[in-house]
Amino acid sequence: MTHIMADQICNASASGNLPRVLVLLQNGANVNGLNKYNRTALQVVKLGDAAVVEALLRAGADPNLRDPVCGLTVMHDAAREGFIESVRALVDYGADLNLVDEQGNLPLHLAAREGHLENRIKGNTLK
Repeated sequence: MTHIMADQICNASASGNLPRVLVLLQNGANVNGLNKYNRTALQVVKLGDAAVVEALLRAGADPNLRDPVCGLTVMHDAAREGFIESVRALVDYGADLNLVDEQGNLPLHLAAREGHLENRIKGNTLK
């Protein structure tokens, strides 16, 4: 049953379906539960939907888990794609900005490489 709920919350998260995510959380879905691909709802979230990102984080999603295949964190993905509101939410909920990927890149390196320097991180705040 928990694997089924993990799949359901991951599907809702990936599609940006905030009402469904909230219902599943209220009904006991484990926010850090693994779906059939061994990923959490935060790892598969539609990163452009900061409201879903924040709902998952508020429910206790771990922002520092690494993807089981590529080793990236959600912060790496959000920074690389320039989703500044999701980056802000991740920072607010304790994402470690100093975790490097398998090539030694910080999330900021990925943001710079993709041309998102205007969304740079300064100190502990986003500018």
